[in-house]
Amino acid sequence: MRATIPLQSNDEARSLLGIADRHARLFRSAFDVAVTVRNGELHIDGDDSNVAAAAKAAEEILRRFRASGHVDEQEADLILKGGGLGGQAPGAPSEVARSRGGRAVVPRTPGQHAYVKALAETDVVFAIGPAGTGKTYLAVAMAVRMLREGKVKRLILARPAVEAGEKLGFLPGTYEAKVNPYLRPLYDALFDLVDPAQIRKFSDNDVIEVAPLAYMRGRTLSDSFIILDEAQNTTPGQMKMFLTRMGEGSRLVVTGDITQIDLPEPVGSGLVHAMHVLRDLKGVAFCHFDRRDIVRNPAVQRIVDAYERHEEGS
Repeated sequence: MRATIPLQSNDEARSLLGIADRHARLFRSAFDVAVTVRNGELHIDGDDSNVAAAAKAAEEILRRFRASGHVDEQEADLILKGGGLGGQAPGAPSEVARSRGGRAVVPRTPGQHAYVKALAETDVVFAIGPAGTGKTYLAVAMAVRMLREGKVKRLILARPAVEAGEKLGFLPGTYEAKVNPYLRPLYDALFDLVDPAQIRKFSDNDVIEVAPLAYMRGRTLSDSFIILDEAQNTTPGQMKMFLTRMGEGSRLVVTGDITQIDLPEPVGSGLVHAMHVLRDLKGVAFCHFDRRDIVRNPAVQRIVDAYERHEEGS
């Protein structure tokens, strides 16, 4: 059987075949098909079911390329290896937002599709999993989308100010200078999606607020998209305090990695505690990620795998 897919440019052909035909080899190993490009068309040859699966992967790569003008090697690899196929949850936005450079922010794995669907439909969402799975970035992207659409009036990003296994001691400078390093990852995601001048304007008008978790006590946050990042480093008391800040018309997202808890012993993690207390509560969604959802540098996935093997063997 042969499937033929029309191409609109040489760039589309390159996105499908990959550097030095790397993706052509992946098509062969993943689907047992041969792929060639001739006269502005992609030809896929092989058994019927294999060709159909390979064509689906090729069309997904093209869809993403046409939406954003770019598909990186890692994203194409995920699709060809099966991570980006058949995982789109019904009702989940196919595109969450656009980066400042015009790149489409899209869920890449089945786990990310389910997460984006929960972000779009559920008032309280917990995202739990290892580094590099897009927990924080996709939450910030959805928050920016809802802010631009007028579905919320404010964006509030919070983090506990907990040192990652280090005792930094006294730090000079103002309070803001002391806590800004803890909040830097939230700013990084925000700056990738929103022009810095616009962020400054929003910050001056209290439309966007990035603050330590301690700043949340005693407040009621209405018509807001509220994100708590690195929630594994909250205590149960802090977690309860944060969850009860939510006012009318608000969305609340809690992200964390329970394998990287930096709280001193024997303090328990508020995220682990909330997973048990709220697991069956209506209106609360839990999205669990694993190494298959890691979309950073491929080395991150190998590092996570190595630590998991070590911990299982110890």
